Amino acid sequence: MIKGLYETHLYVADLERSMDFYGNILGLEQCYFEAGRRAAFFWIGEPRQSFLGLWEKPQSAIDKRHFAFQCEADFVLYDAIDFLKSHHLPFHNFLNDGIERPMVFPWIPAVSIYFEDPDGHSLEFIGLLKGSPRPDLGVRSYEDWLEVEEG
Repeated sequence: MIKGLYETHLYVADLERSMDFYGNILGLEQCYFEAGRRAAFFWIGEPRQSFLGLWEKPQSAIDKRHFAFQCEADFVLYDAIDFLKSHHLPFHNFLNDGIERPMVFPWIPAVSIYFEDPDGHSLEFIGLLKGSPRPDLGVRSYEDWLEVEEG
């Protein structure tokens, strides 16, 4: 029946600023714009696969949301932090421990790093890892995950 998540929507305070962030910084392809309704839409992944809708609202109407962009695990592990730094985007791992490295969620398994958009919505780059789910392991570093997987 359900095959995936097709769309998600966010309220943003400044539509043009958010269009720049999602289009020019994150590289999403804009697929539709409605000036009168102050809305813009971006494909996530391949066109028609899924999309993000941005709707301009007053700051007081914006509730902070969270969602994750699925990426290749190698991007999250080896390139995401440099990407975020190059765009001056503060980031943190799940533990928010001040260590600049992605963390592994063994129950999936996947590796991820968090950052925010201009309105403070919590965003995440997440990449699926090979291996069997291990919910008993808790959140851990990639190096610790490798030791368990190879051990």
